[in-house]
Amino acid sequence: MLGQDWLVKNNGKLISLNSPRDWDLLNPSSPYRLYQFLIELDNIMSDVDRGKEIEEKYLLRLRHLTRKLIVNTPWISNNLSTSNISALYDEPGYPYTLQREIMLPGSSTFIHNHGTWAIVATLQGMQKNILWEPFPALEYPHKIRKTYEKVFQPGDIVSFTNDAIHSVEAVGEEPSVTLNIYGETDALKRLKFDIDHNCSYRF
Repeated sequence: MLGQDWLVKNNGKLISLNSPRDWDLLNPSSPYRLYQFLIELDNIMSDVDRGKEIEEKYLLRLRHLTRKLIVNTPWISNNLSTSNISALYDEPGYPYTLQREIMLPGSSTFIHNHGTWAIVATLQGMQKNILWEPFPALEYPHKIRKTYEKVFQPGDIVSFTNDAIHSVEAVGEEPSVTLNIYGETDALKRLKFDIDHNCSYRF
């Protein structure tokens, strides 16, 4: 699985980071199961809850954990559903979201944040991310401006800090497929943005 690790920050900056080598993530002695991934995810977030991890550090751990899951579990990238979004794990009260998302060529999202951290791994196709930063004015406190555009390709894994803002478009001739992992969303901070009127709305 070739690809690059990336970090998108709240200020719209995109940072390229070193990726672990696939062979360092292989689990040769026994199959790596989804439940093991979930346990490791819980362990990382337990460290965060105890104040032991700053955001950029735990996002690095989460990117590497996500790459480990993809490298060791081929079914994540295969046997794709035809639905736009398919949950890979869903348990009442479980605070994290794990899903695959399919976007048809030319389809796009509105400008939004997630109200939490997010990890997005491109499995197939290509997605163009447009990144934004807050650019408040006295009369428009929720005004934003574009900072960067980047097309992510298969093997790329991008992490978003809690208030990072982006919009997404599937580019190329085939659907884009991503593995998306989200933390526990703060509904008050989960927003979509209207650049024509320089305002934001809750989801």
